[in-house]
Amino acid sequence: MDIPVYQVDAFTDKAFAGNPAAVCPLTEWLPDATMQAIAFENNLSETAFCVSRGAGEYELRWFTPAAEVDLCGHATLASASVLFGPLGEIAPAISFHTRSGELRVSRREDLLVMDFPALPAEPVTMPEGLVEALGAEPSTFLRAVKNMAVFETEAQVRAINPDFNYIAAMDGMGLIITAPGDNIDCASRYFAPQVGVNEDPVTGSAHCTIVPYWADRLGKTDIHARQVSARSGDLYCRYLGERVEMAGHAVLVLSGKLWLP
Repeated sequence: MDIPVYQVDAFTDKAFAGNPAAVCPLTEWLPDATMQAIAFENNLSETAFCVSRGAGEYELRWFTPAAEVDLCGHATLASASVLFGPLGEIAPAISFHTRSGELRVSRREDLLVMDFPALPAEPVTMPEGLVEALGAEPSTFLRAVKNMAVFETEAQVRAINPDFNYIAAMDGMGLIITAPGDNIDCASRYFAPQVGVNEDPVTGSAHCTIVPYWADRLGKTDIHARQVSARSGDLYCRYLGERVEMAGHAVLVLSGKLWLP
């Protein structure tokens, strides 16, 4: 049995930057254990699997090397780029049916535009040991699905070398660190060691929380965000109250077939 597989660099307009994701279009679902094994074999932060429902409608699931997740932005962007690109989807927008509800992706010139749920965070007490784990003290600590620590400068965010064992034991789904950007609205990094990804290069789902925070703090709805990992990536976002619109580029870098026994 062979399965098509594509590797796409998401949230970038050049190869070997942004966040790589594998995309496996299927005619029907494989056993969960097989999809998890494929994600482990690919060894990327996410592998996406999609099954067509017809007429621009798809079911979509995402797996890290260690676990299935409820929401993933860059692998959704990557999936849409494969469907609109080499697979020739002609619908004006794609509707993905996922664990997090319906997610729509449309095209705007050379950008792909995703419509995701907003997940604003609320301030909570800073966990004991966080400052020591990060080597720096955030000005604010908040939590939605993901934890978020806010710093004063982009340089602080770039310099942090965290204790991943500490983050893996935190309540919530990993840790966002963010600050005002030097030449963009906000900069961030995201750590998710509890699902096998110490640092995710560019994380769409994190911006469901990042964008509402900075839209409120900056008093604007359009947010240019940059995740300042080693690979780096840009998201062109708009806060719509209950939803967050995220636009980005995607670059196909590899295609082939995965052989299953």
